Amino acid sequence: MAEHTRSSIVIEATAAEVMAVIADFEAYPLWTGEVKEIQVLERGEDGRAGQVRLLLDAGAIRDEHVLAYTWDGDREVSWTLVKSQMLRSLDGSYTLAPAAGGTEVSYQLAVDVKIPMLGMIKRKAEKVIIDRALAGLKKRVESRPGTTAAER
Repeated sequence: MAEHTRSSIVIEATAAEVMAVIADFEAYPLWTGEVKEIQVLERGEDGRAGQVRLLLDAGAIRDEHVLAYTWDGDREVSWTLVKSQMLRSLDGSYTLAPAAGGTEVSYQLAVDVKIPMLGMIKRKAEKVIIDRALAGLKKRVESRPGTTAAER
């Protein structure tokens, strides 16, 4: 990813617990504000999604994307845009690493929209998307029964 935005957060859970939430696309409408509908179009041999259709509604922005996913165990998942009405490209990844108190989750995102937009505004929008996603992921993982944090 050439120009991208990146942020990290520590989640009080194992990498497997975090990746289980990331891989559970059908539950995204329950914990992500913008994702209204999800459909897994293809699954890999490991049972994880290979291609996913997402219907997003973020107020003024409403779009349908198809994303292709690549998984590296419980260490990383990356995605790239297959189809969208409003976006030219969307590349992202979650990278998980052991950290004191749990797992550090790094989210990297690069978005290119079809309409002209200043780079500074685009980076700010990416930062908002990333921060919301990481906060939502942390809350979802740490509140699930059986996770390290939920047992405390």
